Amino acid sequence: MGSLKKSSHRKVFSKQKIRVINLGCARNLADAGTLAGILKKRGHRLVDSDKSDAVILNTCCFIEDAKKETIDAILDLLELKNKGHIKRLVVAGCFPERYRSEILKEFKGVDAYIGAIKLTEDSFSRQIPLTPSHFAYLKICESCYNLCRFCIIPSIKGKFISRTEDSILDEVKRLDAQGVKELNIIGQDITAYGMDLYQEKRLAKLLKKICSASKNIRWIRLLYTFPAHVTDELIDVIAQEPKICKYIDIPLQHIHDTILTQMNRRTTKKETVQLIKDIRNKIPQARLRTTFIVGLPGETEEIFEDLVAFVKEMRFEKLGVFKYSREEGTPAYDMPGQVDEAVKEERYNRLMKVQQAISEDIQRQFVGKTLDVLIDEKLKEEKNDYLGRTPYDAPDVDGVVYVHAKKKLKPGDIVKVRITDSLEYDLAGETL
Repeated sequence: MGSLKKSSHRKVFSKQKIRVINLGCARNLADAGTLAGILKKRGHRLVDSDKSDAVILNTCCFIEDAKKETIDAILDLLELKNKGHIKRLVVAGCFPERYRSEILKEFKGVDAYIGAIKLTEDSFSRQIPLTPSHFAYLKICESCYNLCRFCIIPSIKGKFISRTEDSILDEVKRLDAQGVKELNIIGQDITAYGMDLYQEKRLAKLLKKICSASKNIRWIRLLYTFPAHVTDELIDVIAQEPKICKYIDIPLQHIHDTILTQMNRRTTKKETVQLIKDIRNKIPQARLRTTFIVGLPGETEEIFEDLVAFVKEMRFEKLGVFKYSREEGTPAYDMPGQVDEAVKEERYNRLMKVQQAISEDIQRQFVGKTLDVLIDEKLKEEKNDYLGRTPYDAPDVDGVVYVHAKKKLKPGDIVKVRITDSLEYDLAGETL
Protein backbone atom coordinates (compact mmCIF):
# COMPACT_ATOMS: atom_id res chain seq x y z
CA MET A 1 0.00 0.00 0.00
CA GLY A 2 1.32 3.47 -0.82
CA SER A 3 2.63 5.71 1.92
CA LEU A 4 0.50 8.27 3.76
CA LYS A 5 1.17 11.97 3.41
CA LYS A 6 0.34 15.03 5.54
CA SER A 7 -0.48 13.17 8.76
CA SER A 8 0.54 10.07 10.62
CA HIS A 9 -0.94 6.65 10.00
CA ARG A 10 -1.92 6.29 13.67
CA LYS A 11 -3.72 9.65 13.79
CA VAL A 12 -5.79 9.06 10.67
CA PHE A 13 -6.64 5.40 11.24
CA SER A 14 -7.06 4.86 14.99
CA LYS A 15 -10.13 2.61 15.40
CA GLN A 16 -12.71 4.52 13.39
CA LYS A 17 -15.88 4.18 11.36
CA ILE A 18 -14.57 4.37 7.80
CA ARG A 19 -16.39 4.62 4.49
CA VAL A 20 -14.54 3.47 1.36
CA ILE A 21 -15.70 5.07 -1.90
CA ASN A 22 -14.41 3.75 -5.21
CA LEU A 23 -14.12 5.52 -8.55
CA GLY A 24 -13.19 3.95 -11.86
CA CYS A 25 -13.17 0.44 -13.26
CA ALA A 26 -13.51 -3.04 -11.78
CA ARG A 27 -9.74 -3.23 -11.23
CA ASN A 28 -10.02 -0.22 -8.95
CA LEU A 29 -12.96 -1.84 -7.17
CA ALA A 30 -10.80 -4.87 -6.44
CA ASP A 31 -8.10 -2.55 -5.05
CA ALA A 32 -10.69 -0.83 -2.87
CA GLY A 33 -11.76 -4.23 -1.54
CA THR A 34 -8.14 -4.98 -0.66
CA LEU A 35 -7.90 -1.66 1.17
CA ALA A 36 -11.17 -2.36 3.01
CA GLY A 37 -9.86 -5.74 4.13
CA ILE A 38 -6.68 -4.20 5.50
CA LEU A 39 -8.68 -1.61 7.42
CA LYS A 40 -11.03 -4.20 8.90
CA LYS A 41 -8.14 -6.37 10.05
CA ARG A 42 -6.71 -3.34 11.83
CA GLY A 43 -9.92 -3.06 13.86
CA HIS A 44 -11.82 -0.37 11.97
CA ARG A 45 -15.54 -0.54 11.25
CA LEU A 46 -16.59 -0.19 7.61
CA VAL A 47 -19.75 1.85 7.05
CA ASP A 48 -21.76 3.10 4.08
CA SER A 49 -22.75 6.55 5.29
CA ASP A 50 -21.59 10.13 4.83
CA LYS A 51 -21.60 10.46 8.61
CA SER A 52 -18.37 8.63 9.35
CA ASP A 53 -15.12 9.28 11.14
CA ALA A 54 -13.23 9.07 7.87
CA VAL A 55 -13.85 8.62 4.16
CA ILE A 56 -11.25 7.00 1.93
CA LEU A 57 -11.73 7.88 -1.74
CA ASN A 58 -10.05 5.40 -4.10
CA THR A 59 -9.42 7.35 -7.29
CA CYS A 60 -8.81 6.99 -11.02
CA CYS A 61 -6.97 9.27 -13.46
CA PHE A 62 -6.69 7.10 -16.57
CA ILE A 63 -8.19 9.72 -18.89
CA GLU A 64 -9.35 13.33 -18.62
CA ASP A 65 -12.95 12.42 -17.74
CA ALA A 66 -11.71 10.23 -14.87
CA LYS A 67 -9.59 13.09 -13.54
CA LYS A 68 -12.58 15.43 -13.61
CA GLU A 69 -14.72 12.87 -11.78
CA THR A 70 -12.02 12.48 -9.13
CA ILE A 71 -11.61 16.23 -8.60
CA ASP A 72 -15.40 16.70 -8.33
CA ALA A 73 -15.62 13.87 -5.80
CA ILE A 74 -12.81 15.35 -3.67
CA LEU A 75 -14.52 18.77 -3.67
CA ASP A 76 -17.89 17.24 -2.74
CA LEU A 77 -16.33 15.32 0.14
CA LEU A 78 -14.45 18.39 1.36
CA GLU A 79 -17.79 20.19 1.49
CA LEU A 80 -19.22 17.38 3.65
CA LYS A 81 -16.18 17.63 5.87
CA ASN A 82 -16.61 21.38 6.23
CA LYS A 83 -20.23 20.81 7.30
CA GLY A 84 -19.06 18.33 9.94
CA HIS A 85 -20.56 15.19 8.37
CA ILE A 86 -17.15 13.51 8.13
CA LYS A 87 -14.12 14.14 10.30
CA ARG A 88 -11.27 13.14 7.98
CA LEU A 89 -10.77 12.64 4.25
CA VAL A 90 -8.12 10.38 2.75
CA VAL A 91 -7.52 10.30 -1.02
CA ALA A 92 -6.03 7.04 -2.32
CA GLY A 93 -5.07 5.33 -5.56
CA CYS A 94 -3.95 6.47 -8.97
CA PHE A 95 -4.71 10.19 -8.68
CA PRO A 96 -2.36 10.91 -5.75
CA GLU A 97 0.17 8.46 -7.19
CA ARG A 98 0.30 10.51 -10.37
CA TYR A 99 -0.24 14.05 -9.06
CA ARG A 100 1.12 13.86 -5.51
CA SER A 101 2.98 17.20 -5.49
CA GLU A 102 0.22 19.13 -7.26
CA ILE A 103 -2.66 17.97 -5.08
CA LEU A 104 -0.80 18.67 -1.83
CA LYS A 105 -1.12 22.35 -2.83
CA GLU A 106 -4.63 22.26 -4.31
CA PHE A 107 -6.74 20.41 -1.72
CA LYS A 108 -5.90 21.88 1.67
CA GLY A 109 -8.64 20.04 3.56
CA VAL A 110 -7.49 16.53 2.66
CA ASP A 111 -5.94 14.86 5.71
CA ALA A 112 -3.81 12.22 3.98
CA TYR A 113 -2.90 10.68 0.65
CA ILE A 114 -2.22 7.04 -0.17
CA GLY A 115 -0.61 6.11 -3.47
CA ALA A 116 -1.55 3.21 -5.75
CA ILE A 117 -2.44 0.08 -3.81
CA LYS A 118 0.21 -2.56 -4.37
CA LEU A 119 -0.49 -6.13 -5.42
CA THR A 120 0.80 -8.43 -2.69
CA GLU A 121 -0.13 -12.01 -1.86
CA ASP A 122 -0.88 -11.12 1.76
CA SER A 123 -3.24 -8.26 0.92
CA PHE A 124 -5.50 -10.50 -1.19
CA SER A 125 -5.97 -12.94 1.68
CA ARG A 126 -7.66 -10.12 3.60
CA GLN A 127 -9.69 -8.65 0.74
CA ILE A 128 -13.36 -7.77 1.30
CA PRO A 129 -15.37 -7.95 -1.96
CA LEU A 130 -17.28 -4.69 -2.51
CA THR A 131 -19.61 -6.34 -5.01
CA PRO A 132 -22.95 -8.02 -4.30
CA SER A 133 -22.32 -11.44 -2.74
CA HIS A 134 -23.26 -13.44 -5.86
CA PHE A 135 -20.44 -12.13 -8.07
CA ALA A 136 -16.85 -11.11 -7.57
CA TYR A 137 -13.79 -9.79 -9.36
CA LEU A 138 -10.59 -11.82 -9.29
CA LYS A 139 -7.51 -9.71 -10.00
CA ILE A 140 -4.69 -11.90 -11.29
CA CYS A 141 -2.11 -9.31 -12.37
CA GLU A 142 -1.19 -5.66 -12.04
CA SER A 143 -0.12 -3.05 -14.59
CA CYS A 144 0.38 -3.83 -18.28
CA TYR A 145 2.97 -5.79 -20.20
CA ASN A 146 2.58 -3.87 -23.44
CA LEU A 147 3.46 -0.17 -22.91
CA CYS A 148 1.03 1.32 -25.44
CA ARG A 149 2.12 4.84 -26.26
CA PHE A 150 -1.20 6.48 -25.38
CA CYS A 151 -1.54 4.84 -21.94
CA ILE A 152 -0.42 6.22 -18.58
CA ILE A 153 -1.09 3.05 -16.55
CA PRO A 154 2.48 1.62 -16.51
CA SER A 155 3.79 4.99 -15.29
CA ILE A 156 1.35 4.87 -12.37
CA LYS A 157 1.29 1.16 -11.59
CA GLY A 158 4.89 0.23 -12.32
CA LYS A 159 6.08 -2.96 -13.98
CA PHE A 160 3.76 -5.84 -14.84
CA ILE A 161 3.29 -8.31 -11.97
CA SER A 162 1.45 -11.65 -11.93
CA ARG A 163 0.09 -13.22 -8.76
CA THR A 164 1.19 -16.78 -8.05
CA GLU A 165 -1.14 -19.59 -9.06
CA ASP A 166 -1.38 -20.74 -5.43
CA SER A 167 -2.54 -17.32 -4.27
CA ILE A 168 -5.14 -17.10 -7.03
CA LEU A 169 -6.48 -20.59 -6.41
CA ASP A 170 -6.72 -19.93 -2.68
CA GLU A 171 -8.89 -16.90 -3.42
CA VAL A 172 -11.01 -18.86 -5.90
CA LYS A 173 -11.70 -21.53 -3.28
CA ARG A 174 -12.57 -18.89 -0.69
CA LEU A 175 -14.99 -17.13 -3.04
CA ASP A 176 -16.46 -20.46 -4.14
CA ALA A 177 -17.10 -21.43 -0.50
CA GLN A 178 -18.86 -18.09 0.02
CA GLY A 179 -21.39 -18.96 -2.69
CA VAL A 180 -20.18 -16.69 -5.49
CA LYS A 181 -21.92 -17.62 -8.76
CA GLU A 182 -20.01 -15.42 -11.20
CA LEU A 183 -16.26 -14.86 -11.20
CA ASN A 184 -14.90 -12.04 -13.35
CA ILE A 185 -11.17 -12.38 -13.98
CA ILE A 186 -9.53 -8.99 -14.35
CA GLY A 187 -6.23 -7.22 -14.87
CA GLN A 188 -4.91 -4.62 -17.30
CA ASP A 189 -3.85 -7.54 -19.53
CA ILE A 190 -4.83 -10.95 -18.21
CA THR A 191 -3.52 -12.64 -21.37
CA ALA A 192 0.02 -11.72 -20.31
CA TYR A 193 -0.47 -13.59 -17.04
CA GLY A 194 2.64 -15.59 -16.13
CA MET A 195 5.05 -13.96 -18.56
CA ASP A 196 6.98 -12.45 -15.64
CA LEU A 197 6.72 -15.31 -13.12
CA TYR A 198 6.81 -18.32 -15.41
CA GLN A 199 8.29 -16.88 -18.64
CA GLU A 200 5.25 -18.03 -20.62
CA LYS A 201 1.65 -17.07 -21.22
CA ARG A 202 -0.04 -19.09 -18.51
CA LEU A 203 -3.68 -17.95 -18.59
CA ALA A 204 -5.04 -21.03 -20.37
CA LYS A 205 -3.45 -23.39 -17.83
CA LEU A 206 -4.61 -21.20 -14.95
CA LEU A 207 -8.20 -21.24 -16.23
CA LYS A 208 -8.28 -25.03 -16.23
CA LYS A 209 -7.17 -25.04 -12.60
CA ILE A 210 -9.73 -22.38 -11.66
CA CYS A 211 -12.51 -24.40 -13.28
CA SER A 212 -11.42 -27.52 -11.39
CA ALA A 213 -11.14 -25.64 -8.07
CA SER A 214 -14.64 -24.12 -8.23
CA LYS A 215 -17.73 -26.11 -7.26
CA ASN A 216 -20.40 -23.43 -6.79
CA ILE A 217 -19.17 -20.87 -9.31
CA ARG A 218 -21.27 -21.20 -12.47
CA TRP A 219 -19.89 -18.46 -14.71
CA ILE A 220 -16.26 -17.48 -15.24
CA ARG A 221 -15.75 -14.37 -17.34
CA LEU A 222 -12.55 -13.00 -18.87
CA LEU A 223 -12.13 -9.23 -18.94
CA TYR A 224 -9.41 -7.27 -20.73
CA THR A 225 -7.66 -9.74 -23.05
CA PHE A 226 -4.95 -8.05 -25.10
CA PRO A 227 -5.30 -9.14 -28.77
CA ALA A 228 -1.58 -9.69 -29.42
CA HIS A 229 -1.39 -12.13 -26.49
CA VAL A 230 -4.45 -14.30 -27.24
CA THR A 231 -3.21 -17.83 -28.03
CA ASP A 232 -4.81 -20.80 -29.78
CA GLU A 233 -4.57 -22.67 -26.48
CA LEU A 234 -6.60 -19.96 -24.73
CA ILE A 235 -9.30 -20.00 -27.40
CA ASP A 236 -9.53 -23.78 -27.10
CA VAL A 237 -9.93 -23.61 -23.30
CA ILE A 238 -12.70 -21.02 -23.60
CA ALA A 239 -14.44 -23.24 -26.15
CA GLN A 240 -14.11 -26.43 -24.11
CA GLU A 241 -14.77 -25.31 -20.53
CA PRO A 242 -18.55 -25.01 -19.93
CA LYS A 243 -18.09 -22.65 -16.95
CA ILE A 244 -16.24 -20.05 -19.02
CA CYS A 245 -18.66 -17.54 -20.52
CA LYS A 246 -18.46 -17.38 -24.29
CA TYR A 247 -17.91 -13.67 -23.90
CA ILE A 248 -14.53 -12.33 -24.88
CA ASP A 249 -13.53 -8.79 -23.99
CA ILE A 250 -10.77 -7.93 -26.41
CA PRO A 251 -10.03 -4.17 -26.60
CA LEU A 252 -8.65 -3.53 -30.08
CA GLN A 253 -8.42 0.29 -29.71
CA HIS A 254 -7.91 0.78 -33.47
CA ILE A 255 -7.58 -1.24 -36.65
CA HIS A 256 -5.54 0.80 -39.13
CA ASP A 257 -1.94 -0.39 -39.36
CA THR A 258 -0.51 3.13 -39.20
CA ILE A 259 -2.17 3.80 -35.85
CA LEU A 260 -1.49 0.29 -34.51
CA THR A 261 2.22 0.66 -35.27
CA GLN A 262 2.76 4.11 -33.81
CA MET A 263 0.71 3.23 -30.73
CA ASN A 264 2.81 0.09 -30.13
CA ARG A 265 -0.13 -2.34 -30.24
CA ARG A 266 2.13 -5.16 -31.55
CA THR A 267 -0.44 -6.46 -34.00
CA THR A 268 -1.75 -5.69 -37.48
CA LYS A 269 -5.14 -5.44 -39.12
CA LYS A 270 -4.56 -8.73 -40.93
CA GLU A 271 -3.64 -10.53 -37.70
CA THR A 272 -6.64 -9.03 -35.91
CA VAL A 273 -9.08 -10.13 -38.61
CA GLN A 274 -7.62 -13.64 -38.48
CA LEU A 275 -7.91 -13.71 -34.68
CA ILE A 276 -11.59 -12.78 -34.83
CA LYS A 277 -12.21 -15.45 -37.48
CA ASP A 278 -10.43 -18.06 -35.33
CA ILE A 279 -12.52 -17.16 -32.29
CA ARG A 280 -15.80 -17.28 -34.17
CA ASN A 281 -14.91 -20.52 -35.96
CA LYS A 282 -13.91 -22.33 -32.76
CA ILE A 283 -16.61 -20.73 -30.59
CA PRO A 284 -19.67 -20.17 -32.81
CA GLN A 285 -21.71 -18.82 -29.89
CA ALA A 286 -19.01 -16.32 -28.85
CA ARG A 287 -19.99 -12.73 -28.19
CA LEU A 288 -17.15 -10.25 -28.66
CA ARG A 289 -16.81 -7.03 -26.71
CA THR A 290 -14.26 -4.47 -27.85
CA THR A 291 -13.34 -0.81 -27.47
CA PHE A 292 -11.98 1.70 -29.94
CA ILE A 293 -10.32 5.07 -29.46
CA VAL A 294 -11.13 7.81 -31.96
CA GLY A 295 -8.93 10.85 -32.51
CA LEU A 296 -5.58 9.22 -31.78
CA PRO A 297 -2.60 11.23 -33.11
CA GLY A 298 -2.28 10.72 -36.84
CA GLU A 299 -5.87 9.55 -37.35
CA THR A 300 -6.89 11.17 -40.63
CA GLU A 301 -10.41 11.08 -42.03
CA GLU A 302 -9.36 8.25 -44.35
CA ILE A 303 -7.96 6.23 -41.44
CA PHE A 304 -11.13 6.83 -39.42
CA GLU A 305 -13.29 5.66 -42.33
CA ASP A 306 -11.26 2.45 -42.39
CA LEU A 307 -12.19 1.94 -38.74
CA VAL A 308 -15.88 2.56 -39.48
CA ALA A 309 -15.82 0.06 -42.35
CA PHE A 310 -14.17 -2.52 -40.09
CA VAL A 311 -16.84 -2.10 -37.39
CA LYS A 312 -19.59 -2.53 -39.98
CA GLU A 313 -17.94 -5.68 -41.34
CA MET A 314 -17.13 -7.36 -38.00
CA ARG A 315 -20.48 -6.57 -36.32
CA PHE A 316 -19.23 -6.76 -32.75
CA GLU A 317 -21.90 -7.75 -30.25
CA LYS A 318 -20.60 -5.20 -27.72
CA LEU A 319 -18.59 -2.11 -28.53
CA GLY A 320 -17.47 0.95 -26.59
CA VAL A 321 -15.90 4.10 -27.99
CA PHE A 322 -13.57 6.54 -26.25
CA LYS A 323 -12.25 9.88 -27.41
CA TYR A 324 -8.46 10.01 -27.23
CA SER A 325 -7.32 11.73 -24.05
CA ARG A 326 -3.96 13.45 -24.43
CA GLU A 327 -2.15 12.45 -21.24
CA GLU A 328 1.04 14.17 -20.16
CA GLY A 329 3.82 11.68 -19.50
CA THR A 330 2.89 9.39 -22.40
CA PRO A 331 4.82 9.20 -25.70
CA ALA A 332 1.62 10.01 -27.63
CA TYR A 333 1.34 13.37 -25.89
CA ASP A 334 4.05 14.92 -28.08
CA MET A 335 3.25 13.06 -31.29
CA PRO A 336 2.47 15.12 -34.40
CA GLY A 337 -0.99 14.97 -35.93
CA GLN A 338 -3.01 15.72 -32.79
CA VAL A 339 -6.73 15.74 -33.62
CA ASP A 340 -9.01 18.65 -32.78
CA GLU A 341 -11.50 18.04 -29.94
CA ALA A 342 -14.47 18.90 -32.13
CA VAL A 343 -13.33 16.30 -34.68
CA LYS A 344 -12.96 13.69 -31.92
CA GLU A 345 -16.52 14.40 -30.78
CA GLU A 346 -17.89 14.12 -34.31
CA ARG A 347 -16.08 10.83 -34.94
CA TYR A 348 -17.22 9.47 -31.57
CA ASN A 349 -20.85 10.20 -32.44
CA ARG A 350 -20.55 8.72 -35.93
CA LEU A 351 -19.01 5.46 -34.73
CA MET A 352 -21.48 5.11 -31.88
CA LYS A 353 -24.37 5.62 -34.31
CA VAL A 354 -23.02 2.83 -36.52
CA GLN A 355 -22.70 0.49 -33.54
CA GLN A 356 -26.15 1.41 -32.23
CA ALA A 357 -27.76 0.10 -35.41
CA ILE A 358 -25.66 -3.08 -35.24
CA SER A 359 -26.53 -3.62 -31.58
CA GLU A 360 -30.26 -3.14 -32.15
CA ASP A 361 -30.20 -5.73 -34.94
CA ILE A 362 -28.25 -8.24 -32.83
CA GLN A 363 -30.55 -7.69 -29.83
CA ARG A 364 -33.66 -8.38 -31.94
CA GLN A 365 -32.27 -11.81 -32.80
CA PHE A 366 -32.65 -12.86 -29.14
CA VAL A 367 -36.43 -12.36 -29.15
CA GLY A 368 -38.19 -15.72 -28.82
CA LYS A 369 -35.06 -17.46 -27.53
CA THR A 370 -34.50 -18.82 -24.03
CA LEU A 371 -31.39 -17.66 -22.18
CA ASP A 372 -29.80 -18.30 -18.81
CA VAL A 373 -30.05 -15.12 -16.72
CA LEU A 374 -28.24 -14.33 -13.47
CA ILE A 375 -30.51 -12.29 -11.19
CA ASP A 376 -28.79 -9.18 -9.81
CA GLU A 377 -31.55 -7.31 -7.99
CA LYS A 378 -35.30 -6.93 -7.42
CA LEU A 379 -36.95 -3.97 -9.13
CA LYS A 380 -40.28 -3.63 -7.33
CA GLU A 381 -41.08 -5.01 -3.91
CA GLU A 382 -44.72 -5.72 -4.70
CA LYS A 383 -44.08 -7.44 -8.02
CA ASN A 384 -41.78 -10.24 -9.18
CA ASP A 385 -39.77 -7.96 -11.46
CA TYR A 386 -35.98 -8.22 -11.50
CA LEU A 387 -32.82 -7.05 -13.20
CA GLY A 388 -30.46 -9.71 -14.46
CA ARG A 389 -27.72 -10.44 -16.97
CA THR A 390 -27.00 -13.12 -19.54
CA PRO A 391 -23.58 -14.82 -19.80
CA TYR A 392 -22.92 -12.25 -22.55
CA ASP A 393 -23.23 -9.24 -20.24
CA ALA A 394 -20.52 -8.19 -17.79
CA PRO A 395 -21.48 -6.26 -14.65
CA ASP A 396 -21.81 -2.48 -15.01
CA VAL A 397 -20.45 -2.21 -18.57
CA ASP A 398 -23.01 -4.17 -20.63
CA GLY A 399 -26.77 -4.41 -20.93
CA VAL A 400 -29.30 -5.99 -18.59
CA VAL A 401 -32.36 -8.22 -18.83
CA TYR A 402 -35.64 -7.00 -17.35
CA VAL A 403 -37.17 -10.19 -15.95
CA HIS A 404 -40.76 -10.82 -14.95
CA ALA A 405 -40.79 -13.97 -12.83
CA LYS A 406 -43.58 -16.38 -11.94
CA LYS A 407 -42.21 -16.77 -8.42
CA LYS A 408 -39.94 -14.93 -6.03
CA LEU A 409 -36.26 -14.93 -6.91
CA LYS A 410 -33.15 -13.74 -5.13
CA PRO A 411 -29.86 -12.24 -6.29
CA GLY A 412 -27.57 -15.02 -7.45
CA ASP A 413 -30.32 -17.22 -8.88
CA ILE A 414 -29.69 -18.36 -12.45
CA VAL A 415 -32.99 -18.90 -14.25
CA LYS A 416 -34.27 -19.70 -17.72
CA VAL A 417 -35.83 -16.62 -19.34
CA ARG A 418 -37.76 -16.46 -22.60
CA ILE A 419 -36.91 -13.18 -24.29
CA THR A 420 -40.02 -11.25 -25.31
CA ASP A 421 -38.62 -7.86 -26.30
CA SER A 422 -35.37 -6.13 -27.17
CA LEU A 423 -34.16 -2.61 -26.57
CA GLU A 424 -31.12 -0.75 -27.84
CA TYR A 425 -28.73 -2.56 -25.52
CA ASP A 426 -31.06 -4.43 -23.13
CA LEU A 427 -33.53 -7.29 -23.24
CA ALA A 428 -36.81 -8.15 -21.53
CA GLY A 429 -38.35 -11.53 -20.83
CA GLU A 430 -40.27 -13.89 -18.61
CA THR A 431 -39.14 -16.89 -16.61
CA LEU A 432 -40.30 -20.27 -17.86
